Amino acid sequence: MDILSAFLTSIQSVWLDSGFASFTLGNFIMILVGLLLLYMAIGKEFEPLLLTPIAFGCIMANFPCTGFLEEPGVMQVIHYGIQYEIFPPLIFLGVGAMTDFGPLIANPNTLFLGAAAQFGVFISLAGAMALGFTAQEASAIGIIGGADGPTAIYMASKMAPNLLGAIAVAAYSYMSLVPLIQPPIMKLMTSKEERAVKMEQLRNVTKFERLVFPVSSAIIISLLLPPVAALISMLMLGNLFRESGVTDRLSDTSQNALCNIVTIFLATGTGMTMSAEHFLTVQTIEIILLGLLAFAGGTAAGVLLGKVMCRLSGGKINPLIGSAGVSAVPMAARVSQMVGQKANPSNFLLMHAMGPNVAGVIGTAVAAGTMMAMLGAK
Repeated sequence: MDILSAFLTSIQSVWLDSGFASFTLGNFIMILVGLLLLYMAIGKEFEPLLLTPIAFGCIMANFPCTGFLEEPGVMQVIHYGIQYEIFPPLIFLGVGAMTDFGPLIANPNTLFLGAAAQFGVFISLAGAMALGFTAQEASAIGIIGGADGPTAIYMASKMAPNLLGAIAVAAYSYMSLVPLIQPPIMKLMTSKEERAVKMEQLRNVTKFERLVFPVSSAIIISLLLPPVAALISMLMLGNLFRESGVTDRLSDTSQNALCNIVTIFLATGTGMTMSAEHFLTVQTIEIILLGLLAFAGGTAAGVLLGKVMCRLSGGKINPLIGSAGVSAVPMAARVSQMVGQKANPSNFLLMHAMGPNVAGVIGTAVAAGTMMAMLGAK
């Protein structure tokens, strides 16, 4: 009997120390959410490089008794990388190395389209404040409309760390759903004749222009908006690696090895903020709906300004390229090309749409910096 009693006591001790003993309905629901995100990433191929680690991080966050964020170790280091804004600037370094600013330099007017698409940010900000979110929380929610995941995470970590998981999931989800969300809005706001407008080929951009752009942009924007100096400077440094012609190894590392490694850490760490107690709230539903409002508003504002520019240019600008200003590079530009080509099979808008697309990356960072400066963030 003593042996049996000892055995039963041991079994009971193992059970009480296991995660099963502390497993809640909330944990179960969030693991199902993680599995749904995995299905979207792998089964439907919606931003798989981002949603896969986010989804698995969500599942990990709902394992009770792990001490991931309390005990020293790699999980805590990943959490620190998000909490102290280390990963988003490194992602921007890789984005800069992968980005061709040539279409924007060749047609500077597209900068206005990238700026117009940020209108959705401020629509959502107003909506969030109307729902009772603080100004800081509302600003972090609004930036979802820029469709720029790293900027959304950067903003949330500074202004609303308690909402980081919901904001990040909304931002990356809408980035992945660009081909589904944008076309109906674009078609609703334009006529077939406007969608069929063919644009002239862009001029060649000199190497001098390509070198001056990242350096001057980093200086001007960083001095104007210090809160986003880290993002803009790393974005432009990566682009300088690309365009200089003498730093091929640094450019290759920035856009491949380093960017891939940081993406794994950033996305997994973001998923690990999606614990049941933080994610299963009414606020999460509100954030997801506000994110959709911001994204749709940004798309509509970009197309609307595109229509104005089309009229002012005498029909030389296709308004569809305005939708690419939401920053989801290069997916939004591809959607502009796809919708335009359906209206006119000989239409090739991709390079024209890349102008507002890369302008949107800068515009979202500027919008974030503006709100942080107004609200006193450092």
